[in-house]
This record gives sequence, C-alpha cells and structure tokens, in this order.
Amino acid sequence: MSEQADKTSGGAKDGDGFEQLQQVLTGQAEAAERWNELAERSQRVVQAFWEHQSEQGFQVTDPVSVGKAFLEMSAALWSDPAKMMEAQSKLMQENIALWQSTNRRMMGEKVDPVIEPTGGDRRFKANEWSEDLLFDFIKQSYLLSSRWAQSLVRDVEGIDPKSKEKVDFYTRQYLSALSPTNFAMTNPAVLKKTMDTGGENLMSGLQNLLSDLEKGDGRLAISMTDESKFEVGKNVAVTPGKVVFQNDLMQLIQYAPSTETVYKRPLLFVPPWINKFYVLDLQPKNSLIKWAVDQGYTLFVISWVNPRKELANKSFSDYMLEGPIAAIDAIEQATGESKINVLGFCIGGILTVSTLAYMAEKGDDRVASATLLATMVDLQDIGEVSVFIDDEQLAAMDRHMEETGYLEAHHLAQIFNMMRENDLIWSFVVNNYLLGRDAMPFDLLYWNSDSTRLPASMLSYYLRKVYQENLLKEPGGMVLDDTPIDISKIKIPTYFLATKEDHIAPWGSSYPATSLLGGPVRFVLGASGHIAGIVNPPAANKYCHWINAKKPKSKEDWFEGAERHEGSWWPDWHSWLSKKSGTKKTSPRIPGRESCRLSRMRRGPMSR
Repeated sequence: MSEQADKTSGGAKDGDGFEQLQQVLTGQAEAAERWNELAERSQRVVQAFWEHQSEQGFQVTDPVSVGKAFLEMSAALWSDPAKMMEAQSKLMQENIALWQSTNRRMMGEKVDPVIEPTGGDRRFKANEWSEDLLFDFIKQSYLLSSRWAQSLVRDVEGIDPKSKEKVDFYTRQYLSALSPTNFAMTNPAVLKKTMDTGGENLMSGLQNLLSDLEKGDGRLAISMTDESKFEVGKNVAVTPGKVVFQNDLMQLIQYAPSTETVYKRPLLFVPPWINKFYVLDLQPKNSLIKWAVDQGYTLFVISWVNPRKELANKSFSDYMLEGPIAAIDAIEQATGESKINVLGFCIGGILTVSTLAYMAEKGDDRVASATLLATMVDLQDIGEVSVFIDDEQLAAMDRHMEETGYLEAHHLAQIFNMMRENDLIWSFVVNNYLLGRDAMPFDLLYWNSDSTRLPASMLSYYLRKVYQENLLKEPGGMVLDDTPIDISKIKIPTYFLATKEDHIAPWGSSYPATSLLGGPVRFVLGASGHIAGIVNPPAANKYCHWINAKKPKSKEDWFEGAERHEGSWWPDWHSWLSKKSGTKKTSPRIPGRESCRLSRMRRGPMSR
C-alpha cells in the first residue's frame, strides 16, 4: 500500500475493512433473528390476548354501568346549551393565553406558566417539560384541557350523585391515559433514550410487554417490581416463628422471642386477607412484627388461606369464628393467659371490631385492649371505592362468583391501582414499555403483587353490609353467628391509627370511632398513605404523626387542635400498649413448646 493510500485509510491495516463488514453483517443478522423471535412470540401472545378478551366475562369496570352514567351526564350537559357554550369559551380563552405566553417566550421574554401541575403530579418532573418551549407548550395544553374536562363534569347539575361520581372517576382515567408522558413521540425522556440507544429501549419495552402479557395468560399484568429478587422466608417475612395452629381459613404463627423477658399478655395481629400477612414483616429494617417482638411482646399473627372454590360458602361469620376467635382460643391454650391484646389492620381491623362487638354480646372479656390500623367504622365516605359498589355491579359480581366460587385477586388489584392510576399504572407503562427498563426490586410492591382470592359468601356480605349499607356503626345492623352486634358495647381501650393520605381507608371513616366505641380511644393520625404510613419504622426517621387528646365531633376540628410529632408512630403505640400488657415475665415463650396442648390443631398444607 502506498504512503498516500495509507494516509487516506487512516493507517488501517489489510483486512480491517473486511472485519468491520463482518461485524456489521453479524449485528444485522443478530438483530433480524431477534426481531423474528419477537414476531413469533408476539403472535402467540396476541392470540392469547384475544382469546382472553373473548372469554372475559365479569369486569370490575362494568361498561354498561359506566355507559349509563355518561349518557345521563351528556343529557344534563346539553340541557343547558348556554352553560356549555360558556365552558367552551373559557377553554378557548385559556388556550389563547397559552399561545400568547408561548410567543412571548419565543421572543426571549421570561413569563410565568399559564398552568402548572399539581403538587403531587410527578409525570412532568423532567427539566425538559419546563425548559424546552415545545414540550412546555404540550404539557400546559394538556393540563388546561384536563382541568377543563374535569371541571365540566364536576359542575354539571341535575344528575344522580352516584352517576356523577362515576363520570368524574372515569373521566380522570381517560385523561390520565391521554397524558403526553405516555407516548413515545411526546415524552422527551423516551425520545432521548430512543436516540441514545438506537431504538433498543423500544425493543426491550416490547419484550417487557410480551412478558407481562404471558404472565397474565393474555391479561396485561404490569410488572411493578422485580419479583425474582424476593422469596418469602428468604429476604421477606424472615422474622423467626412457627405455625402452632391451623384450620380451614388460617394458620396461626407464633414468633420466637428476642428478649430475655416478655410481657405477660400475648399480642395477636389480625392482618387483612386481601393480601398476605407479611405486609407487617417485609424486611427486618421495616418489620413491625420484628420490632414488636424486640420490645418484648409475645406475638401471634394470623396467616389467612388463599381460598379456592371449595371455600365459596365461608361467610364473614366464619372468618370471625375461625379467625380471631379460634386464634384467641389457641393462644389461651398455648400460653395459659386468659387475656390478650389484639391488633387489626384494614379489613382485618373491621373484622377485629366486629369480633370485639360479638364478644361483648357474649360476655367474653378475654381481650384487654385493641389496636386498629387504617380501620373504617363509619363508611359513609369511602372515597373512590364507592365507584365500584352499586346494586348493578354487585349483582354482576355475584353472578361471576356463582361460577368461580371466589373473586380473583387481579380484580381487586385493578380497583386499587385505578385509584392511583398515574403512580400504579402509567408510571410503569412508561418505565417498562417505553423506556425499556426492568422494574426495580421493591419489597412493598412485591407484597402488593402477592394478592389473594376472596370467597363468594364472605365478600358479598361484606361489600353489601359494611360498604354499601354502612351497617357496622348501626346497633344490631350486622348479625354474626346469629348474634346482632353493637360496636358501642366495646368498652376496652383502643388505639386508632389512621393515615392522612389513605386512599383505601380514608381517615374520615376512622375518626368516628372516637364517639362510636364505648371505651377510651386514643386516636393518632400518621402521615403518608395506606401502607407507607403504617410500615414506618422509627429508624427510618420519616414522616410524622399528629395527636390530640380531645375528641371534637369533626375530624377537621380534631386536626386543627392536634400536635405534630416528627417520626414514626410506633414508639407512641408501644408506650400505650405496654401499659395494657401486664408485667414482664422472666421466661420468654418458645413457639411450639406448648402447642401439644392444641388438641384441635389440624395439619396439612394451606391452599396456595
């Protein structure tokens, strides 16, 4: 090769061009093979998806019920054309203001936004949404249209309040789905990722989408966490304990002591049966179970069965008798103690309240105190859950459960996810499918995905009597085991912990316990939401809580007079509970040592 040729080639050696060509061709072949694999996989998954759609019967988002609500709203809107024209004129004026603001920015002028996202809206946190003129315009245009549509349906008059609630909820779902953050061409982070990776993120996103469709057998089961990073008993639910009793509906776990002395009175946790028990024992650093054991409590926890069709006829009364009542019997036999303390969480708290009222009617005084977490007693205001509970939708659910014997876990998960759709649906759509990232490991979301079925008889009674008819607070409103109950007859001390941002059990439905229960109530309000506000260990030094010894009629007056305390509510609860737990014993109770006395214990695997 001549010197000039060598310079022209940049000093390349013979064969380099051939090797580069081989690499290009190899890369193209690998990409083609990958696309072929994705195409074949897509064909199988899409076929499964359409088969699932054709077989799909019951849906929690009942299209007939929702359609009726929107028809009623539309008729009401057009019955007042002047008001409709006024609303359209207002939207036009706001968009003109946005155009003028954008033009001024194009001329180099610094101007304030016409509209900004609300404080809790994290969709537009990337700098480009504010700094880039085009994306800022897209964002503000979307926010203006969304605000206008929501205001339009909220201000409409002359329709049934339940229909109005449905229209408002599903309008928000529609608007959230149309957010520019959810589309590749209008999301700056996705565009940048696509350019940086040559579209690799979209290919990875397609793989993630196909994996989630396969996981749901044709139903989209969005991965919220890397489930492969967790295993029950390995890195979640690792506090040492032993099953000491079981029956058709539950296993009773006794935890091993970690202190040299323990309180005289045992403590029973009654968790919700919508998910698994270990929400209170995720990892050692945030486990309320481990923390309670470390304070010297002899702790028992109910682990509910994941029911199949053979348990379809198990009632709410059965959950009481074979749950807390059976557990109290077993604890008394195992420890010899005639009095215990109980803690109920969410629906487990509602069951605990019902059980205490039942025990009061029966003259059973074996419970010395109760702790109730995120527990509603007056369900007049249950938040957006009410959208899914009316006669039509409950009848449809009953027809579905007559065939299956239970409600599948994913139906309830869909309801709760839709109540926080941007955080629990669309953020994962963007992360997993558009950015092509794998879901991050997160213990709480792993627990959230480990949900359970609910038996037909229990769920039908619970939704009608507790949610729809709000009979828990009514003396004699609910009848359990042929016994009318009255929660005002609960005279024992109770500790109520609600959380300020709870969208599942709004704290306004918990606060009435201060006047409805017959005994002394300590009411504490924690920061954050339904789970994060509960699973808040002191060492994390997060959030805060409010305490007010006075019990005014309204929650607003209570909050106005409450004192804010930084950090976890757990130490306050321990200070309260320790005074209800008797003296400390010198000999900790070892799980299973006394279990030979549990003559009614039945062995065998629980339903999975």
